[in-house]
Amino acid sequence: MRIQYGFDAISLMPTNLYGPGDNYHPTNSHVLPALIRRFQEAHIMAAPTVECWGSGTPLREFLHVDDLADAVLFCLEHWRPNPHEIQFMNVGTGTDVTIKELAETVASAVGFAGTISWDSSKPDGTPRKLLDISRLASLGWKASIPLEDGLKQTVMDYVASLNSGEDLRL
Repeated sequence: MRIQYGFDAISLMPTNLYGPGDNYHPTNSHVLPALIRRFQEAHIMAAPTVECWGSGTPLREFLHVDDLADAVLFCLEHWRPNPHEIQFMNVGTGTDVTIKELAETVASAVGFAGTISWDSSKPDGTPRKLLDISRLASLGWKASIPLEDGLKQTVMDYVASLNSGEDLRL
């Protein structure tokens, strides 16, 4: 569209997103909402252990949806097109955590007091997924919601949705 018609547009490519209104389906959700659901259910049932797949060593980057919304607005206000290039911009935090650290943070956010066991017979997936956010950072934008804070807010939203009887199995 840019090359053929001169369409002034940019494509923002976000990393793994999380936040209120996520998909918590037991088999069709992504890793973070799946962990929230699993640990919250274990917390409610006072389960002694939660089993997670793999070794816990893969690294992933997570961005709160409110930070993505902020990045979209920031880009609308600050991005200046180069008419000779196809434009895209990665949106993320520039930091990653192990799946083990993520599981421990989710367990803490929901108040799960049991242990986490790792089933290493299950796949780990890609060892690392981290975006290069240098283009967006060079414009002056950076994520403002730390993972721990965003997880607490997301868990509170999830629990409120459960308490309201909302069906979270999208």
